[in-house]
Amino acid sequence: MMENESSQKPDATRPEPATSRLEMAETEVGSVFVSNYPPYSQWSEQDVAAFEKALHTAPQADAPPLGMYLHIPFCRKRCRFCYFRVYTDKNADEVQTYCDALAREVDAYAALPVVQGRPLRFVYFGGGTPSYIAAKHLAELVRRIQAAFSWDQVEEVTFECEPGTLTRPKLENIQALGITRLSLGVEHFNDHILQLNGRAHVSTEIERVLPWIHEIGFEQFNLDLIAGMIGETWETWRDTVEKAIDAAPDSVTIYQLELPFNTRVSKEFLEGTLDVPLADWAQKREWHQYAIERLSEAGYVVSSAYTMVRGDCTFRYRDSLWRGADMMGTGVSSFGHVGGVHAQNTANWSEYLDAVAAGRLPVTRALSTTSHDRLIREFILQMKTGSIDAAYFDEKFGVDVLKHFAAPLADLAGRGMLTVRGDGIDLTRAGLLQADGLLPAFYDAEHQNARYT
Repeated sequence: MMENESSQKPDATRPEPATSRLEMAETEVGSVFVSNYPPYSQWSEQDVAAFEKALHTAPQADAPPLGMYLHIPFCRKRCRFCYFRVYTDKNADEVQTYCDALAREVDAYAALPVVQGRPLRFVYFGGGTPSYIAAKHLAELVRRIQAAFSWDQVEEVTFECEPGTLTRPKLENIQALGITRLSLGVEHFNDHILQLNGRAHVSTEIERVLPWIHEIGFEQFNLDLIAGMIGETWETWRDTVEKAIDAAPDSVTIYQLELPFNTRVSKEFLEGTLDVPLADWAQKREWHQYAIERLSEAGYVVSSAYTMVRGDCTFRYRDSLWRGADMMGTGVSSFGHVGGVHAQNTANWSEYLDAVAAGRLPVTRALSTTSHDRLIREFILQMKTGSIDAAYFDEKFGVDVLKHFAAPLADLAGRGMLTVRGDGIDLTRAGLLQADGLLPAFYDAEHQNARYT
């Protein structure tokens, strides 16, 4: 798992119920990390035509910011808790074939009416492990992307990395390509915990790469942690938090270990073959709370339920998406949102390559949204920042969200999860630590118990 806290959907292989974490005390399989609305299970092949229509419609004068996500689905190993579409068995020729297809997909988007005259504002290389790709292949991929879409007005280019795939020359090459935000998937600093969870890297690789990152001097450096990994203890977590602070990143993204159905650890848990106890939600929140407190003492401030930042650090990819930006989702299993329509690419490797080779966008399901859907989507995603500005929604949607959501807000306020003020909403620390569990309360009735993926 990497920094991407807002976009790409799990590689679902069986249904996930929309279980609220507010109802979960003990660890159980089926937890949901909310990244979009309406739920993915509501997307269908029938709405792909609506997406095609949106792509062939000229943009309005007030079109939202435009961004691009590029899915790089390769990893050295698949973690026990991974639920994304990744491959660990592709050789160099197959990686190059995929990169060629990805570049052709970007070319196809560049020719569409919906993007004409619109500058690209953010780019995100996610995975998987983008840093898995050889420097020469990466340079060629970026060259072709920039030939299709100028980066002259891009405000942020994020690139996810795994420590063991990095050398100093590779980091220098990455920066030279125009990467502004480097996100390092550390997750933990303890070798035993890393091994138990199936991570590819070890602590010495983390320690080796950190000085290079600072010496090269990326504009922003994010470090990922996961609270409640298999085998976690108070001792190992405290040590990891201190080492994260010592690493001096500009931002720290802290997740709580999820258990979607399609992970190895979930399968072991359900079969009763998992030989290491898993922390319950209360314990994971305690560890998360501890990290927030220590990072606060070290000069960081809360940027979202998952992110602590210092200085003038921003995350334009996340903030743009949570405020309704359009995004071209490219790569296998990737999803995007253009002109009010959500869409997702096929999750099948061969189908993806065949579609792009035939000159087709590889979209297999979509959902045309209403203004009401978009109101809820932006409201619940911005809730994850810990604060809601009611005036934003009044100006954009003509809706007083304090009145519109009065019932669920009153219920959650009564449970100590948030406070309602005259001009907005603030989550309490208890609410922030389980933000995703609050969000289904704001769904329309037909989506309340819908399966998420």
